[in-house]
Amino acid sequence: MEEVREYRALFAVDIVGSSGRGDVALEQIRQVLSAALHASFTRGGVDWDDCLRHDLGDGMRVVAPAGTPETSLIHPLVHEVTERLRAHNLLAGKPTRIRLRMALHAGSVQVGRDGTVSGRPLEVLARLLDAEPVRAALAQAPDATTALLVSEHFHETAVCQGRPGIDPAAFRRVDVREKEFTGSAWLHVPAYGGAPQATGSVPDRTASDSDHTASDSDHTASNSDRTASAPDRTAPDAEAPAGNTKVISKASGHGVIYALGNGTMNIGGKNGKK
Repeated sequence: MEEVREYRALFAVDIVGSSGRGDVALEQIRQVLSAALHASFTRGGVDWDDCLRHDLGDGMRVVAPAGTPETSLIHPLVHEVTERLRAHNLLAGKPTRIRLRMALHAGSVQVGRDGTVSGRPLEVLARLLDAEPVRAALAQAPDATTALLVSEHFHETAVCQGRPGIDPAAFRRVDVREKEFTGSAWLHVPAYGGAPQATGSVPDRTASDSDHTASDSDHTASNSDRTASAPDRTAPDAEAPAGNTKVISKASGHGVIYALGNGTMNIGGKNGKK
């Protein structure tokens, strides 16, 4: 069978923790993943029907059509896949939620007339997909939906250029040692909407709270001083006639309670009501 050698962009995904969920849940997951990939490739201008796809059981390998811009497999593809799966997870039960490891590479592969693809670049892609750094990234970020590992070659051709939608600073270089493969790769964990992690020291609120407490203490002391300097209304009024001494007591409500020596008591409330 005649084979041709072509330079192709390669993409692979694997569902995290798919084993043990049961056949029904796994089939639903596979359907959701396939639909998300189909829509995401189409959104990025890559014809899904022209892609050479290989089912990995709990994942998929996709060989893009010849001539596909490698940058399109970063943006908008990675963002689209992540957002579609995130939307699915918001409504899905635990057995059908999807978290995904992703890998990208590119190279010269042999393509048969029947659509079979072979070559060393596929082996590199498989090692990237199973590499410890991408597994650890998702383990350390339980709220993340996806994590991506791209080869050094793919990073140089598609990421470093700083094309719109692709931020080189969002990729971190890691070492990969997986079976016979040893080399460098670049890790990217798409933002997952969590609270930003502080990059500096946390402000010392203790000192601020202490200052606030001290201010409150000063305010209380000032009120006490004002209270002390106010006339003592509980003492008898020297000018009041004997036998008709007026005694006024403070009340905690809105009114003032006062009594006259002749036995009459009046309680004045708010707005003069009794």
